[in-house]
Amino acid sequence: MSSAETLVATGNKAHSHGPGSPVPLQARSERPTSYDVADFPVPTGREEEWRFTPVKQLKALFEDAAGTESPKLDASGPDGVVIETVAADALKVLTPQDRSAAVAWNHAGEALAVRIPVEAELTEPVHVNVASLGGRGFGHLIVEAGRHSKAIVIVDHTGAGELSTNVEIKVGDGADLRVVAIQQGDHESIHLAQHDALVGRDARLHHVAVTLGGKVVRVGTNVRYAGPGGDAELVGVYFAESGQHHEHRLFVDHEATNCKSNVLYKGALAGDQARSVWIGDVLIRAAAEGTDTFELNRNLVLTDGARADSVPNLEIETGEIEGAGHASATGRFDDEQLFYLQARGIPEDAARRLVVAGFFNDIIGKIGVPEVTDRLHDVIEEKLARAAELSEAALRPSGEEAVTGK
Repeated sequence: MSSAETLVATGNKAHSHGPGSPVPLQARSERPTSYDVADFPVPTGREEEWRFTPVKQLKALFEDAAGTESPKLDASGPDGVVIETVAADALKVLTPQDRSAAVAWNHAGEALAVRIPVEAELTEPVHVNVASLGGRGFGHLIVEAGRHSKAIVIVDHTGAGELSTNVEIKVGDGADLRVVAIQQGDHESIHLAQHDALVGRDARLHHVAVTLGGKVVRVGTNVRYAGPGGDAELVGVYFAESGQHHEHRLFVDHEATNCKSNVLYKGALAGDQARSVWIGDVLIRAAAEGTDTFELNRNLVLTDGARADSVPNLEIETGEIEGAGHASATGRFDDEQLFYLQARGIPEDAARRLVVAGFFNDIIGKIGVPEVTDRLHDVIEEKLARAAELSEAALRPSGEEAVTGK
């Protein structure tokens, strides 16, 4: 039975997102992938994979043409780490899943490769900087962890303009790799990214996505397993403010036996037209017996005018598994938590900040690099301060500004 047949068998039906005839339900694994840009029509926003995305703002990154300005990619790390420029097709863990990724693959030119030697255990992280310089550009990064190695790789995306990047991650057998991807571009910047990871036998991947900046950010993270015993932990934090669209799409493809995956993403939204989208797809193929998987998305809406969409999906083709589940929740502050803090003399605005900081702490703590976690806590604190100002302004009686001079 195919994935699509499995979905239909569990009660799913043909559907439509607008006028016209319903379209057949398409399983996540059956969507096309290709290195050829021509295989992907320019999105209109009616396609399943683009229906949440503001495609009109992305036209420049859909053009099959060279960029106007290449981003600056550089890296540094401890002794033994190999950092070099290679051909874009040197690894091919990633196959583009949409038009923007295919355009980036064909026009990024060369790739920056970071390679962790076999059996190396790095005591310091590798730092990769991807700076968009203001034009329309494309980037390509390769991270490869050798067999039985252990390392942390921090990837910082900053700058302005429009950027589309592909990131390929290969975790060798028995290796333990943590990749932290931070999106913190200028408020008007646009960043589209596809991250593909291949997890080896008895290997562990920790992928942390942090999105705290950018007008439109869309990150697709895909994981496959090269052998049994693989373990993937995918966690993320995002904070969208007024006019920002932060979108994260995940696909975990369980095709090997006795593998695990755990997905946990948390987001906060504040301001008019602040928007977040989270799509979590997990496929357990017929051969993937012994799979253990769970995915969870939680969203905290801090002000009126913000919207969060959360869509977890689970496709199961075998009953011989350890466990599988998903959940999502979107809501406002927990009144009981606020009451508890205020009853102990903490002002309401400070109590709200403490609740949100605690909401994010378990994920940011997984980064494991104090200087990075401290920086992210500072950025979140700044965002919370602005959210508090918005809430205060919304509660202020009409005309108060004119009377008080505020």
